[in-house]
Amino acid sequence: MRIPGGMRFQETNPGKLTGLFMKQFLMSRVTKGETMVLLSDLTSRPEYVQAGFAAAEELGADAYEMRVNMVPSWTKVGVDTIGKTNGLMDAMKAADIVVALHIPLFTSWLREVMATGTRFLMIIDAPDDLETLLAPKGLKEAVKYAESRYQQTKEVRVLSDAGTDLTYSCGEYPVMSQWGYADEPGHFDQWGVGHIHTFPNEGSANGTVVMAPGDIIILPYCRYVHDEVRLEIRDGFIRKVEGGLDAKLMQDWLDDNKVADDDLDPYAVSHLGWGLNPQARWYNIALNGDDPERSHAAARVFPGNFLFSTGPNTQGGGSRNTKGHCDVPMRDCTVILDNEVVIERGKFVDEKMIVEREMR
Repeated sequence: MRIPGGMRFQETNPGKLTGLFMKQFLMSRVTKGETMVLLSDLTSRPEYVQAGFAAAEELGADAYEMRVNMVPSWTKVGVDTIGKTNGLMDAMKAADIVVALHIPLFTSWLREVMATGTRFLMIIDAPDDLETLLAPKGLKEAVKYAESRYQQTKEVRVLSDAGTDLTYSCGEYPVMSQWGYADEPGHFDQWGVGHIHTFPNEGSANGTVVMAPGDIIILPYCRYVHDEVRLEIRDGFIRKVEGGLDAKLMQDWLDDNKVADDDLDPYAVSHLGWGLNPQARWYNIALNGDDPERSHAAARVFPGNFLFSTGPNTQGGGSRNTKGHCDVPMRDCTVILDNEVVIERGKFVDEKMIVEREMR
């Protein structure tokens, strides 16, 4: 059954939320005496704040809410919602864990707070997805293994039958990994994910990327690719975009985020990596509609997808802070690390990256 607008009714009993938050907080090692900040905004679900308070109290943690007076943009990453508000930075640095019911990625302040050891757990997905995507047994171990492989890699090649043939070098920027809970000091994670990525060495990305029907443009449009998009990439930047409607949507978005006619930053190749969470499904948009809340995590982390992106690299320590960001999880790609195939046509060849799905 669908409600007006094409979205499905919520299937998770609201009464289960506190229990789900308890499971998540236990995995995130929330303990008695810790200080927890619930960072919310004008669009945050009030039931998430309530569940966070209840679960924290059960575990003996001291929690309070900080609510910012704004609506963060889904499409524009890196909008600074915190750094200009006196006192909030100090409060987060003093906390043991920040539960962000809010999107702080690519902001100037996030890395500064994490450097003090504060753990970050972002919770922005719908209740049904929180229940389904809760990290299964073995996910962290698989992600950490994939992270170690990526850290040792010097050159990556990505191929597909659709025509992708992209190479890039690694090592200039750190490998960033998320396994669905924030259990380590200074670690950022998101409930529901399970993936790794890094930013290619400056100027090293070269070749062709072909987005095929069924790939997902999760940012900014939250839609399946309907017609082929062909990107020519040279020296770290997209130099040509060819195709039909989807190509036009992509090019206009990137052009509109230029700060000058000669600004290439939106066309830079940004974070590149792959998903490992078996709880996620590529067809989530087909099942649940294109509401971003149903796709924040699921579309990015289904096993074996290759996530291509454009624009900023500040999350890895770079200087590009452009708002021209596209996230595109691509199906059926082959990923080769230093001449060794780890993913073949969207399926893991390296068995240590395979995690068994749990039925929920």
